[in-house]
Amino acid sequence: MQTFDLGAEGLRALNSALHGLKGQTNMTAWEVVNPKGAHAIAAGVDAPVDITVRGSTGYYCAGMNKQATIRIKGSAGPGVAENMMSGTVIIDGDASQYAGATGRGGLLVIKGNASSRCGISMKGIDIVVHGNIGHMSAFMAQSGNLVCLGDAGEALGDSLYEARLFVRGSVKSLGADCVEKEMRPEHIAILEDLLSRGEADAKARPEEFRRYGSARTLYSFNIDNASSY
Repeated sequence: MQTFDLGAEGLRALNSALHGLKGQTNMTAWEVVNPKGAHAIAAGVDAPVDITVRGSTGYYCAGMNKQATIRIKGSAGPGVAENMMSGTVIIDGDASQYAGATGRGGLLVIKGNASSRCGISMKGIDIVVHGNIGHMSAFMAQSGNLVCLGDAGEALGDSLYEARLFVRGSVKSLGADCVEKEMRPEHIAILEDLLSRGEADAKARPEEFRRYGSARTLYSFNIDNASSY
């Protein structure tokens, strides 16, 4: 276990050390202590390592993550796991706005609540939120899956493309071109896998969820739909 005191050694030294772990490394377990809400902790990691951050983080923690498993033992500020490519990010607390934004792959798990715009413009990432999600979540989401065990705020899935949204609780309102869809057996299988990988399988059953997706009326401009753009 490599223990790094962020308060004593600084963010630049931490990220420089992590960026040096290209490809295979025997330094596979890292612990970051005294994060004190610092921004961009463990951003741009590209190595198959496990990183535990013992405390809450600021902006863009685990941004652009690739291969690494990063667990935040606290809450995360805006843009956690932004543009994530692969690997896993697990937040034991809450996440601020636009968690998982533009994520292209990997798994983001939020054990608490997520604020507004969770999964905005997601492009292949899987996101599992144990609590609630805020307004405009999955705005312009292109692909991937967003699972919410709690309630969803206003304008869920506004201008959605082909991402799948699964919500167990209530939805305050749906955004433009987002509609409820049939929950078929293949969707049950996808959701079972996501609940298991997202450490939420003991909290919910797939049949308790509803599925939402794109009505596909905004793909091309149509004057009849002008008021929805």
